[in-house]
Amino acid sequence: MWDRLNTHISKTMKALVAERDWLTVVLLPGYAPDLNPVEGLWAHIKRSLANLAARTLNELETLLRRRLKALQYRHGILGGFLAGTGLALDRPDRP
Repeated sequence: MWDRLNTHISKTMKALVAERDWLTVVLLPGYAPDLNPVEGLWAHIKRSLANLAARTLNELETLLRRRLKALQYRHGILGGFLAGTGLALDRPDRP
């Protein structure tokens, strides 16, 4: 699932996707944060930083990397971000 970032809809990317039968790309509407599971992930991370007062940008970056790495192994939470969108991982029918 991709948003409509210009690199996602470029001619080069369309050609790359067309060459790979195994790859299915679903483009989200132009602005649809409620359909993007990454928005749920960032909301979760931001809530965990609510009372943080990082002294340096490096300290903040280190903390963010640790929290993202920890989430990588929490499949239930990650699945919840997808479930919150109402979307499914079923492969759409190809035209």
